[in-house]
Amino acid sequence: MANSDDNALGNYLKDRRARLDPAAFGFSTARRRTPGLRREEVAQRAHVSATWYTWLEQGRGGMPSAEVLDGIAGALALTAAEREHLFLLAQHRPPQAHYEAPEGITPQLQRVLDSLEFSPAYVKTAAWDIVAWNRAAAAVLTDYSAIAPHERNILRMMFRDSGNKVGLEEWNIHARFAVAAFRVDVARAGASESIAALVDELSQSSPEFEAIWREQDVGSYGEGVKHFHRLETGPLTLEYSSFVVDGRPDLGMVIFTPATAEDAERVKLLVCGAVSLG
Repeated sequence: MANSDDNALGNYLKDRRARLDPAAFGFSTARRRTPGLRREEVAQRAHVSATWYTWLEQGRGGMPSAEVLDGIAGALALTAAEREHLFLLAQHRPPQAHYEAPEGITPQLQRVLDSLEFSPAYVKTAAWDIVAWNRAAAAVLTDYSAIAPHERNILRMMFRDSGNKVGLEEWNIHARFAVAAFRVDVARAGASESIAALVDELSQSSPEFEAIWREQDVGSYGEGVKHFHRLETGPLTLEYSSFVVDGRPDLGMVIFTPATAEDAERVKLLVCGAVSLG
């Protein structure tokens, strides 16, 4: 049997098991000497043998498969973060991602966006759908509220809106960069099947997208600079940085900041309504 100090997986399983209320899972609470579910009850819920599960807690069950770990995670009613920790302890890698399109963001995260008065910012999914934005983003980038929800996809807007090609300098470079980063995001989130229809749609409607997608390039969005030109404001340079929302790996936040004092003044004019990009 493994030394208890070295049996991180077993200790974690025992701790999670002890936290569960047997009655909540339909088990009798009579004649229990210790809190939580019994080993055989967890094994029953996970559809594994009680002997093998006991060995696993004792540190001698070998490396469990992803299917078994998913069963145990369900049996112990683990949260997404707890499930990921289980996989890291058992297999030294996170579980394979299963993408589910998020419905939106929390009010708290929206308040974070709104607090960035003169920094355009939005939140996107792994499939690059825009799900939240602030007033500055609507004034400086795009009025997302005027776009149907299913159309609020960055790649759709980039490759189907001719205004993007005119207003964004070095459009070809940014388009290639966006597609490369998009490919990585969807693969990391396990969303490849979910975006198949979008890829087909863009490939049929945009020869530029089809050609770039075929190149199989990958990249990271990270941070960079975008140069815009609008008739209403003249040149506008914005720096951007992207962040993963902690606890929501399916969401990313992108924040734009004016590159110079002159750019900051132009952004303020746009946000305050003195100038509209239309």
